[in-house]
Amino acid sequence: MTRLLLILFSLFIGGFSLHAQKLNPHQKATLKAAQEIEPDVERLAMELWKHSETALLEYKSADLLIKYLEDNGFKVEKGVADMPTAFVASYGSGSPIIGILAEYDALPGIGNEPVPYKTPREDGTQGGQGCGHNLFGAASVGGAVAIKKAMEERKIKGTIRLYGTPAEETVVGKVYMAKAGLFDDLDACLDWHPGTENAVSDRPSLAMNNFTVEFFGQSAHSAADPWNGRSALDAVEMMNFGVNLMREHIQPSARIHYVIQDGGKAPNVVPDYAKVWYYVRDLDRESVEEYYQRILKVAEGAAIATRTEHKVFLITGVHERRFNTPMLNRIQQHLEYIGGPLFTEEEQTWGKELQKFTGKEEKGFISEVITPENQEPKRRGSGSTDVAEVSYICPEAGFGIATAPFGVPWHSWATAASHGTSAGVKGAQIATKVMSLTGIDLLTDAELLQAAKADFEKRAKGKKYQSPIPGDQKAPLPKE
Repeated sequence: MTRLLLILFSLFIGGFSLHAQKLNPHQKATLKAAQEIEPDVERLAMELWKHSETALLEYKSADLLIKYLEDNGFKVEKGVADMPTAFVASYGSGSPIIGILAEYDALPGIGNEPVPYKTPREDGTQGGQGCGHNLFGAASVGGAVAIKKAMEERKIKGTIRLYGTPAEETVVGKVYMAKAGLFDDLDACLDWHPGTENAVSDRPSLAMNNFTVEFFGQSAHSAADPWNGRSALDAVEMMNFGVNLMREHIQPSARIHYVIQDGGKAPNVVPDYAKVWYYVRDLDRESVEEYYQRILKVAEGAAIATRTEHKVFLITGVHERRFNTPMLNRIQQHLEYIGGPLFTEEEQTWGKELQKFTGKEEKGFISEVITPENQEPKRRGSGSTDVAEVSYICPEAGFGIATAPFGVPWHSWATAASHGTSAGVKGAQIATKVMSLTGIDLLTDAELLQAAKADFEKRAKGKKYQSPIPGDQKAPLPKE
């Protein structure tokens, strides 16, 4: 009975919205297509959740999305930018060329059954969709297909291009795709992301460098002849100590964090090899580069002091995200028109149980759409994303949809569980509609696209995109 009432309420709200905001024929055709493929979005999202493959190992996930796109008339180029799980799917020809970003990688070690308490997956899968990229990938592909169907029906000219971008969690995929020039001819690009609220993406991300430092010394017996040893672990510890002292003398907006990946094999052997992995972040690319260079000098000093050799490898680097106000405004209009996901009483109970288990306020899932406080994005960010690289090449904008209960820890078993439920799927289906409506507008509304390009040029101030990665460097593929 509750479910029937919810469906009737949803239909009533939808009918009311149609009168409140009149859709043009292109938008109507697109929304109809998005509604028709909702079962496909659900299937893709749940299959991606089952796979939960980690960065640059998303073979089953990429194949799943590629097959669906090919079955729906897209031409697909596989293994782009020297990454086996990266691809580009295209439909149409000529301008404008509108891109949509799709992510599908999972996080290691957080796999969980889709239940509101911590329990390993029965199938033994260790990876988990703690960031909801299963929903991200499914909805983005669904949005591209919905736009394609509307283009066919309405005889709309232009190109829709779906980018299968792996390894977002290691901030790698789009960085190397951008370096390969795969986004250079786009007129505009869209993305979305699962979250705990329904809102446009107006919170800046942080610029970041992700790098490792290896030290090479000489092994010896730790008790019998330590004087013959040169400890690589000593070098790592000295470097970390120096960086920790450096924290007092950097801007409070900066973030530096590290893990020791290899510190030796046994206490009675002087380690001849050690490795530390660093992230350095700040509000802009220039600040990151400044701190990165200082850290490199600390590493060099540690090597000199311990009589070891060292090697630095810059895995990836990203800019801070650049925003586009005209595109954000249009997304907001469609987000308000479509509305947030309507969760059932059972889904809300599940969400509150998860919040209780994780020690959070039992508010459940959020259905309301957030209205931006002002036209300009908020000044402070938190994490980093390789979407930023696309935003430095063409007009780019995105939004978030509630797919997990409000306040639960992100990148955790809790969100991995949530993103395998019907509630998470509802968020993906909402995202498909908002994405496809905005995409069809960019293809057919010349004034919107012109305004987006003007805003992009204003923010770029004549500067061209330059990849942080050395020109001859390829993406670091993991050992399987």
